[in-house]
Amino acid sequence: MFNKKTLKDIDVKGKRVLVRVDYNVPTKDGKVTDDTRMRAAMPTVNYLLDHGAAVILFSHLGRPKGGPDPKYSMKPVAEHLQSLMGKPVAFADDCVGPAAEAAAKSLKSGQVLLLENTRFHPEEEKNDLELAKKMAALADIYVNDAFGSAHRAHSSTEGVARFLPAVAGFLMEKEIQYLGAAIADPKRPFVAILGGAKISDKIGVIRNLLTKADAILIGGGMANTFFKAQGYDLADSLVEAEALETAREILAHAGTKLRLPIDVVIADRFDAEADSKTMPTGSIPAGWRILDIGPETIASFGKVVASAGTVVWNGPMGVFEFPKFATGTFGVAKAVADSHAVSIIGGGDSVAAVNASGLENKITHISTGGGASLEMLEGLVLPGLSALQDK
Repeated sequence: MFNKKTLKDIDVKGKRVLVRVDYNVPTKDGKVTDDTRMRAAMPTVNYLLDHGAAVILFSHLGRPKGGPDPKYSMKPVAEHLQSLMGKPVAFADDCVGPAAEAAAKSLKSGQVLLLENTRFHPEEEKNDLELAKKMAALADIYVNDAFGSAHRAHSSTEGVARFLPAVAGFLMEKEIQYLGAAIADPKRPFVAILGGAKISDKIGVIRNLLTKADAILIGGGMANTFFKAQGYDLADSLVEAEALETAREILAHAGTKLRLPIDVVIADRFDAEADSKTMPTGSIPAGWRILDIGPETIASFGKVVASAGTVVWNGPMGVFEFPKFATGTFGVAKAVADSHAVSIIGGGDSVAAVNASGLENKITHISTGGGASLEMLEGLVLPGLSALQDK
């Protein structure tokens, strides 16, 4: 299934290895608040160290505008990595140029260096090959283990692979194997659960899944746009007006495959303490808005999931940040966790919801990439992956 070379296909002993990781992690007051993505890349880092490589890590963090911004420095990430690994992690305050070159040159086998944010160079997002060449000059081998950034053609994800022997890390391999198998050869019935606010983000995904999945369960704000397309008055609910035509077209082609909520929880305002009530799907009373799926929908979606062979889930079922409107998302999370299906969850909000519900250990695979996992579900080629050497 996975046709790219990995770490195991190359000799790294005594080599300097440049590893693109996805350390785009949340930080607050100079501290990392969630290190899931860092832990996910540890098997690759540890393998390289155990096999005698000098490891140079680099990543983007956030969206700095047009140059260095202390708010997005990787320094707190380096400190956190040090405590995670229990060994020193050197830090260079640039990802190319004299500081990075000197730090890379002095690195010995078994040592780790983290470079500063790749996006401190505006050329990074343009996939500038001069920048990529400078990055490549730091090492002998390039490893891409940043699945979360593999859908971007940037200097650090695609460009650098043109100048060094380039292979996949273990996290990249694992992500592609799970998601690739789900799309190419799923254990059936194959059920997709899609939520979140917008249809526009997921049009390609829905179209591709309609040709592959046995059922697509829709919740979250995106369900509202489908309801509006069916002619219901949604009152103050979130509706994506510019996607209504697309929603009508999808409904016309989907037949019974696409399932919308049969009841909803509505609120008199967008607030954690709002008054709420449950009603069947239909026109919403003036001044109210849909904030979650209802109990009958949770039960009906749960039945579909219970008989599934493969479940892929991306996007929450409601405004789960408000405990009062988290019941739908947590109910679906429980159904997925209790099922015997191969379960794959991607997208920050759905992952956060599963973690919050304490069910993460009962999920087959939790993806570290939101946008990248969506593009795979859409059947698109990921530039960061296609740039790597074939087996």
